[in-house]
Amino acid sequence: MRRRPDRSPGRSARPSGPRRTRAPLSPRHRFRIVVPLVLLAFVASVLLVEGYTTRGFAGDQEGRGGPPATGVPRRITGGGPVVDITGDHQRTYRTPDKTVVLTFDDGPDPTWTPRIRAVLDHYRTPGTFFVTGQQTARHPGVLRRVVRSGHEIGVHTFSHPDLATRSASAVDRELALTQLALAGAAGINTSLMRMPYSSVPSALDDSAWSVARRLGEKGYVLAFIDQDTNDWRRPGARAIADAAIPKVPGRGAVVLLHDAGGDRSQTVEALRTLIPRLKAQGYRFTTLADLVGTDSFTSPVDTADRWSGRIFVAAVTVSGAAVSAVSVLLLVVGSLVLARCVLLLVLARHHARRQRRPDSGRHGPVTRPVSVVVPAYNEELCIAKTLRSLAASDHPVEIIVVDDGSRDGTADIAQSLALANVTVIRRPNGGKPSALNTGVLRASHDIVVMLDADTVFAPSTVGRLVQPFADPSVGAVAGNAKVGNRRRLLGRWQHIEYVMGFNLDRRMYDLLRCLPTIPGAAGAFRAEALRDAGMMSADTLAEDTDITMALHRAGWEVRYAPDALAWTEAPSSLRQLWRQRYRWSYGTMQATWKHRHALFERGHGGHFGRLGLPLLAVFQIFTPLLAPLIDILAVYGLVFGNPRTTALAWSGVLAVQAVCAVYAFHLDGERLRPLWALPLQQVVYRQVMYLVLVQACLTAINGYRLPWQRLKRSGDVMLPPQPSTRRT
Repeated sequence: MRRRPDRSPGRSARPSGPRRTRAPLSPRHRFRIVVPLVLLAFVASVLLVEGYTTRGFAGDQEGRGGPPATGVPRRITGGGPVVDITGDHQRTYRTPDKTVVLTFDDGPDPTWTPRIRAVLDHYRTPGTFFVTGQQTARHPGVLRRVVRSGHEIGVHTFSHPDLATRSASAVDRELALTQLALAGAAGINTSLMRMPYSSVPSALDDSAWSVARRLGEKGYVLAFIDQDTNDWRRPGARAIADAAIPKVPGRGAVVLLHDAGGDRSQTVEALRTLIPRLKAQGYRFTTLADLVGTDSFTSPVDTADRWSGRIFVAAVTVSGAAVSAVSVLLLVVGSLVLARCVLLLVLARHHARRQRRPDSGRHGPVTRPVSVVVPAYNEELCIAKTLRSLAASDHPVEIIVVDDGSRDGTADIAQSLALANVTVIRRPNGGKPSALNTGVLRASHDIVVMLDADTVFAPSTVGRLVQPFADPSVGAVAGNAKVGNRRRLLGRWQHIEYVMGFNLDRRMYDLLRCLPTIPGAAGAFRAEALRDAGMMSADTLAEDTDITMALHRAGWEVRYAPDALAWTEAPSSLRQLWRQRYRWSYGTMQATWKHRHALFERGHGGHFGRLGLPLLAVFQIFTPLLAPLIDILAVYGLVFGNPRTTALAWSGVLAVQAVCAVYAFHLDGERLRPLWALPLQQVVYRQVMYLVLVQACLTAINGYRLPWQRLKRSGDVMLPPQPSTRRT
């Protein structure tokens, strides 16, 4: 992960050479934009397929009941359990005496269907399996083995709805998807069907009869029952076997059992008793096709239908595997989010208490003057406000403005202010790291404060920022950067992110002695420490993270001063936000990779490598990359699952985030009013950060050198009234 050395990272980055006009997106750019969207679309697609093909059903637990039938012919209601109303004729078929047809609904099931099939095969008894398209698509191998054993197959719709309550188009879709699943799983179609929630023909009402006629027009022979074993109630294997025996001795019967929809161990055990018992009484077992006098209701499909079915079944299989993986990842992400929030709250509270403790007395206050370096490139809208805030500092400062080849009036404005102790250095454009190094080399004092040219300091900021340097082991100190342009919604979102995320994180990292980044908006360095770490480097797009990691590896402590407040200009559009976070994400990855050898070092560098780098990878790369799963699966649960449970779970995640946010705002002395935007901020930011991180990962993988992108300035950073701040 290398980059051009003349490109300057961070928010105040500046290009070298003439400005170029915007060019069309290259194929490589399009690739990095399209891939995240394709990944999101893929996840959404598999969830839709999985949701529709696995939507739960209650099974044939109770036959549906409606008003008394007035339009159902008596020959149907008083006829046999097999109804053929195809074509222009209406006829029914009764079960011959001493004949039993064993039928099984709601399968195939990967656990119980094979066991039932094994019992039937053992006694050489045919069975009729009325399968749903959902189960067939999810378990095609189970159905193929049933077909190979010679058993009869019938349709039981795709998702087991009450067809009498569905529209004609919905009924057609149920049938078409089921036949598609049958074609893909076993290469067959069938014209035998049992409507869900149906029982004996005499129970048909007018609405069910209307559906039955439509099914007959489509060529389906309908199967009803003579006897219901109620095995779904699990009354016991003996009770199930007794219920399957014809009530009138010697009469035949179509018997209803189930091979799916729950624990069917009693059904399996009942078959082991029932079949030998009926055979001993002289009964024979047959299929519904035999009752009608046809060889089979099934027929092979042509090549086109077979491949269409295979594609459909493959899509269901892939979606099932993908959803299983997504569910595991969601569990991981949920655990990480919860663990992170708990860790942040506990450590932030401990950090705040430590900050309020009186000084131990080992080191006195830092009162000596410090140098302040302000790198600037085309910052005429911001530079005056920044320099005036520094000049108002209550700590003695030397201010060095390094104009890095600006093509506007930045340097002239800085000089025209005529502020005391301000030096303006003009130099050709060389990038932000080079400009910072120039300022450090010109500094007169051993402590150097660095800030971006769009950042405003409070009068007390410099003094508070340098106090940790009383400890000679401290090489750098991070300030508390806040969003200064928070009047619009995007600004409020970033304000919440800065207070809730960045500063709570810094408190945690500070307590663990592994702070990974000194923000470019507010940071202070010991000049000796900078030299030990090799000065600012242009190796990555995140020079602030790079130098911080280098300081750890050089043996220096890095601290956080939450009361050293700075207000910086945040991106004012989603496009600008995307560019900024893209650089930050990619730069963080570069810096992490560059300093990966800290994992194996000793001393303070090894402590940072084995604690700070994993925390950074887990909480700033891995977790945000997977966080959109929370929202995607929330939508999935609302559509295909239990909406109430899903809403409660999502609200719980949001509540945990809200607790962290409220406590973070409390620690920083911020008003809670902006938190009304937290729910939408959580949803939108997860998606934006996901897309940014995926794009950054793809950039890192293909080794692309990220070009410079400068953010537009508005100069509307506001310094809040000082009484609103809280020292911790």
